[in-house]
Amino acid sequence: MDKARTSSRRTSPRLWLAGGWLLLALLAAILAPLVAPQDPLAQDLMLERLPPFWLDGAEPGYWLGTDSLGRDLLSRLIFGGRIAFIVAFAAAASACLIGSALGLIAGYFGGWADRIISRVVDIWLAFPPVLFAILLVAVLGTGLSSVIIAIAVIDWTRFCRVIRAEAMSQARMDYVESARIAGYGRMGIMLREVLPNVLPSVVALLSLEMGIAVIVEAILSFVNLSISTDDPTWGGMIAEGRLSIHQAWWVLVFPLTTLILTVLCFSQFGEGLKARFDPVLR
Repeated sequence: MDKARTSSRRTSPRLWLAGGWLLLALLAAILAPLVAPQDPLAQDLMLERLPPFWLDGAEPGYWLGTDSLGRDLLSRLIFGGRIAFIVAFAAAASACLIGSALGLIAGYFGGWADRIISRVVDIWLAFPPVLFAILLVAVLGTGLSSVIIAIAVIDWTRFCRVIRAEAMSQARMDYVESARIAGYGRMGIMLREVLPNVLPSVVALLSLEMGIAVIVEAILSFVNLSISTDDPTWGGMIAEGRLSIHQAWWVLVFPLTTLILTVLCFSQFGEGLKARFDPVLR
């Protein structure tokens, strides 16, 4: 009991801090038209490369400064968060549904189903994921839907491998044998008994995958293969900031810091949820 309380105290700050940042960023993205101080697409060359508010030469209303075209960085970060969260939720959910379903089937039923699914996963993993994503987007064409499809097609294997291993472990447990004796069918046991016990791993992986999806979208937008409109993206802002790092460091540092912090918080949030709700860890 004392060990469980100690574990809960240890994971609680990680869970709440990461969750707090993600909630704040998500609310800002949802309410972007209301909370953004400026139009993220408005250009004014008279205001180019203004410094953040605490440095000399700052302009009121441009809290984090402006880029080389005079666009407000804070507003672009907030609107860029919309793209990041849409990709994170849609791509991670799609990969989770495909990979978890296949992994659960392979791990619980075994036999020919396990052999076929495992071989497909091995073939899929032979392709470098980032290069595979770039190739898919190049074939599908730029756009938000293409980015989401590319990430889901690549990363379902992550869920499949982990959930397969978890399902194989759970299938050997005594409660599964008890359910068989009670007369439950194999599909019923898998959905009613095994699935709830692998959900903590699914939740942790889902949160981690959201962070990975944000990174992949940033990479694609960095090389101009993400959305085809002028809407701001964090990867696109990093690409722009790289060109003016010596004249205006804030143009690169703020989107890069936001990206890293968001990805880390997704990872820590998932680990915190798993530690809190996993019956083994509790």
